[in-house]
Amino acid sequence: MINKAGIKKIGILTRDCAGINATIRAVVRSASKCNVKTVGIYKGYEGLIDAEFVDLNRRSVSGIINLGGSMLKTARSKRFRKAKERKKAVKNLKKENIDGLIVVGGNGSLTGAHILFKDYSFPVIGVPATIDNDVNGVGMSVGADTAINVALDALDKIRDTATSLERIFIVEVMGRECGYIALRVALAGGCEEVLLPERSANLKKICKDISAAHKKGKMTWIIVVAEGKAKAVDVGKMITDTIGLETREVVLGHIQRGGSPTAFDRILAARYGNHAVKMLLRGEKGKCVTLKNEKLATIPLRQAIKTKDIEAGDYYQLIKILT
Repeated sequence: MINKAGIKKIGILTRDCAGINATIRAVVRSASKCNVKTVGIYKGYEGLIDAEFVDLNRRSVSGIINLGGSMLKTARSKRFRKAKERKKAVKNLKKENIDGLIVVGGNGSLTGAHILFKDYSFPVIGVPATIDNDVNGVGMSVGADTAINVALDALDKIRDTATSLERIFIVEVMGRECGYIALRVALAGGCEEVLLPERSANLKKICKDISAAHKKGKMTWIIVVAEGKAKAVDVGKMITDTIGLETREVVLGHIQRGGSPTAFDRILAARYGNHAVKMLLRGEKGKCVTLKNEKLATIPLRQAIKTKDIEAGDYYQLIKILT
């Protein structure tokens, strides 16, 4: 890697999901290869405002590639929404002699990165990392594959119980505004129905379908619901009240954010982290790393923070065909 921009020190801040530590490792070791120092920023934008910096080196990121979460911790920052606090954050970056910043996270984190670039002209590169895989223009974000596999593993176990007890199970997965996890888990898990924020749900028809199938001898039914669409307990109550069949509800919750990253996420994190460093050294800024046809590419941060269409239609139809 050629350091055309004369970068001497890179800062990195993160959110949390599986694969974040693998990304940190890739950034630190890629920078080190070019004799560029890396400074970690604790607790995301909160730590940036409070100047919670720590020097990172090849040894300090040893043995973290398989760990979930983030060694740098993270926190939501309401303070960063205020211009006064953002100016303080930029001042801290300059005081620490940080020449460029890599922000690893989803829409919220990347929006902050875009603001730093747009309003303060600070060199920033974004690395998409979110279990919802809802970064616009990005085919796959770090952490999404692991989250799907964690949820799928739990769902497979639930199906064992559902089959034995001949019950209707409602499985609630993460996804406040995006149904990516729910859609993929429902298809991979052979589920009968999925409720998504992106699609209207005809609950009366679902009840009718369950009742008709039950009369024909189908006793097991699994419905996956994204948390942003409905609560599992409410869906279960509606089914019981409408057709009189017992349901069981399971909320998978934050187990989807943790866990050892899959091989896919570790490799993606390595590629994204390395490429983010290359971009800063080339003098690029205000951009986000992505993959296009399995090749590394970049998009403007202003594009990355727009709402993403997960194109649920084809996947949903396939779920119904295979049910």
